This record gives sequence, C-alpha cells and structure tokens, in this order.
Amino acid sequence: MLSRDGKKILRGVNLEVGDREIHSIIGANGAGKSTLAYTLMGLQGYEHEEGSLIFNGEDISKLSITERAKKGITLAWQEPARFEGLRVRDYLAIGAKGNGGVTEEDLKEALRKVDLKPEKYLDREVGEALSGGERKRIELASIITMKPKLAILDEPDSGIDVVSLKEIVNLIQTFKENGSSVLVITHRKEIAAASDKASLMCEGVILRSGDPLEISEFFKNRCIPCDSRVSPPKAA
Repeated sequence: MLSRDGKKILRGVNLEVGDREIHSIIGANGAGKSTLAYTLMGLQGYEHEEGSLIFNGEDISKLSITERAKKGITLAWQEPARFEGLRVRDYLAIGAKGNGGVTEEDLKEALRKVDLKPEKYLDREVGEALSGGERKRIELASIITMKPKLAILDEPDSGIDVVSLKEIVNLIQTFKENGSSVLVITHRKEIAAASDKASLMCEGVILRSGDPLEISEFFKNRCIPCDSRVSPPKAA
C-alpha cells in the first residue's frame, strides 16, 4: 500500500511478472499505473507502506533505487530526461557497464533497432536539440545495451507517432528475446496485444489479470465509458 496526503494511491496490489514475460498494466489516467512503476523502481517519495517486493526470490523492499538497478531493474520514463553535454554514445555505454560493456557496433545496432541512424545520432548530445520522440528512442536503445532482468516501460509510445507503434511492439519483443522480463505501462491495445499477460488497474487496485486482448476489451468497453473514479467495480 502507498498513501499520499492521506489518500491511498496503491491498495493491496498483488502482481507477478514471470521470467522473460511481457506483462502490460492497463488503466485510465490516474489509475496508479505510473505510481506502481515508480514504487517498483524505488523512487524517493514512492516508498510503499505495507507488503513486500520480491525480485528473483529476494525481498528488495528496503533497497534504494541504485541498489535495485544493480540487481537488474531499470525504468524507462514516460518523459525521457535531457543530459546536456552528454553524447548519445556515452549515454548508451554508461547503461551497458553492468553488462560488461559494449562495442561500437553494439551501439550502432541499438540505434538501428529504434530506427535512428547511428552516423547521425551517436555524437549528438542528449539535450534540448533532440525532440521528445528522439530522446525516447535513445532511452529505449539504452535498455537494449543494458539488457536488464526487468525493464519497466512507462508509456513507451509516448511522444512517438502512431506509425511507429509497430516498431515499439517489435522493440518490446527484442527485450524479451534478449532475456529481459518487461512490465509495460500502457493504454494502447496494440502494445497490450504483444504481451504475454495483462492486468487492469483502477484507483490503485489490480481488478483482474489474464489474456491481454480480453483485458483490453474490458478496459475499452467497461472502463473508458465509466464515470466513476471513486469505487472501482469488483473483478469478476
């Protein structure tokens, strides 16, 4: 459980992500999806008050964000950060240090997989000169080089045009093929459909988990038209 200003933001969340599983969290704005992602990553101000976080059989509830990162957990932000003065090649290489480092060809291949030309981007700064979509792609490329055990993706399609949705889906599959489990925060049916499992979230509660298409249809037909943001319906 996690509370903010006396209000419960996360309530009795019970969630399991399997080895090399792509698991989508679907829900309306304000459902608690990003809060869940920040809590799992261990961000300051998002410390849970009850329950445990078990990762690879170990309770990581008391570990810091840095310690969780060393365990193999990473978070791709909905709004990617800017790093003025830091070149793309260095940004990608930093993330890969815990993975034994990368070659020049590894860096180029990571950029190609997010549809960015290496010769155009490797020596550019990760700053204001890049669009939000470009920074998002570079952040996803950094996860490719990092090869985490668990990649948490907060709205990975945010800031990227609809035409690129197929590319994002393919990229998520690449993370899985590289050995990562993936937790995806999304409201896109196309992204959820590429998952192995999906969970529906409302008002800080996981209502149901199961087949991604069934969960997406329930969200579309029952949650989007719903006016209530106070008492979520009970899971069937």
